[in-house]
Amino acid sequence: MGGLREVAAPFVVTGPSGVAVRTRLKGLTAGDEEVLRLVGAHLGPLASRDLKARCVQGLEHSAESWAARKRELTGVSSSRWAGSITKATHDQWALARRGQAAHIQGLEAGIRTIAHRLSLPVGAKGTKRAAGGYRSRREWHAKARRLRVLEDRLGRVRAERDAGRVRVVRGGRRLLGTRHHLADAGLTAAQWRRRWEAGRWFFQADGESGKRFGNETIRITPEGEVSIKLPAPLAHLANAAHGRYVLAGRVRFAHRGQEWADRVAANRAVAYRIHHDTGRDRWYVTASWQIPPTPTVPLEAALAHGVIGVDTNADHLAAWRLDTHGNPIGDPRRFFYDLTGSAPHRDAQVRHALTRLLHWAKACGVKAIAVEDLDFQAEKTREKHGRRRRFRQLISGMPTGRLRARLVSMADQAGMTIIAVDPAYTSKWGAQHWQKPLTSTTRKISRHDAASIAIGRRAQGHPIRRRTTPPPHDQSDRAGHRTVQADRRALGREEPRPRIPGPRTRCVPPDAERTRATRTPTTVRDARSDQEWVQDPLLLTE
Repeated sequence: MGGLREVAAPFVVTGPSGVAVRTRLKGLTAGDEEVLRLVGAHLGPLASRDLKARCVQGLEHSAESWAARKRELTGVSSSRWAGSITKATHDQWALARRGQAAHIQGLEAGIRTIAHRLSLPVGAKGTKRAAGGYRSRREWHAKARRLRVLEDRLGRVRAERDAGRVRVVRGGRRLLGTRHHLADAGLTAAQWRRRWEAGRWFFQADGESGKRFGNETIRITPEGEVSIKLPAPLAHLANAAHGRYVLAGRVRFAHRGQEWADRVAANRAVAYRIHHDTGRDRWYVTASWQIPPTPTVPLEAALAHGVIGVDTNADHLAAWRLDTHGNPIGDPRRFFYDLTGSAPHRDAQVRHALTRLLHWAKACGVKAIAVEDLDFQAEKTREKHGRRRRFRQLISGMPTGRLRARLVSMADQAGMTIIAVDPAYTSKWGAQHWQKPLTSTTRKISRHDAASIAIGRRAQGHPIRRRTTPPPHDQSDRAGHRTVQADRRALGREEPRPRIPGPRTRCVPPDAERTRATRTPTTVRDARSDQEWVQDPLLLTE
């Protein structure tokens, strides 16, 4: 229909499979902090060396080479530290491979777009589906050169992927690039050096079910006592038996603390990671463990009490509650967040906005939240959007991945169901069919509010448009309007409305007849003046 693409069916999002909570290590002495620095600085180079060996192996990796690397690390640390290092190395190498595949897809998309636009005459107009030719001969020449650059880059990346070679920077490539822009980052060389060294430390240990408190390397008791199994070269720093060092401070997990305590008391596996924030000079510990995914409920059961449609934007979430028939209830809600500043600040803003959304949904008694299944990985290239730099920055700044992960986890904890819908045409059709009818003198409806209605109706299986096209001849009640506001299971909702005889105002019984003749109004010129009111005689029944 009109060249529109097929819209995918909505589906219930699977719940999270893991939990991660973080708290601060308080009450540490100077000796405790020195021991933590020494352990992290000792294990960091070992992790870097193992990552290098894994990258050299590439696709020729095997279980024997993994065991050989682990034996080599065991002598300078411990068996459990070596296992944690090699597992983290494999996870980092796999992440780099996935990023490499995404990079190849982006290059291929850019090459296709440029090649298509170069094949068109200069100044040719585009369509809704494809871009037109370049505006000038100068721009055409510059894009032709860029096409050759992208093709050469794609050839190199493909060759690296076929050979199993990846590029990984321990500590982060962005932090590495900050070294050349210290003034813009507001850092001195010494501050950057401390942050760089702390980012390259290794201080994480995997859990083991059946072991005491779920972890033999980094152990935290239900009372909050933290002890660390020191590597072999640092065993002389131990202040407890069996080469362990007990920290003076105690920890307490505020979020999901009872769940963590029950798991630790049952000796179930819990992984820990210790992190040093050099900017605040604080130490943090993160506990993580796996949980069985929550069974997904049927789509009909999730929508039994209505749904809340949510439209994701660069600075806020637009939400509207819909009843079971797809009609909006009440006023729209907006949950704002600020995505400027540091990464922890942005993450906190997203978390607070989702918290307000879930609290409102719980107060409304709704058990389902509908969101768009957004993915801008292939939509934010400059080859696709050309000179629309502000639009590229807009879609790049939308926290789609982080927001989706946060929402799924928080909704599962609150007993909510997340429904993902196809984002095709939701903003366009929502504004076309819902923005103007719902706008009044006291309520201004934005395009995003209308899109939230479209998202919710698509999750329920209703059409986005408010009603089907009226009869074409006069669009009146002569043929009877058709409406789709009824439930989708109601019989005859697409049929003409039944004709009710009688005046259109329905103010008298349908079988009533006129009892007096009409008279021409006095405002009509040249009308006959002999027309008068005529009262019919009453019928006598005696």
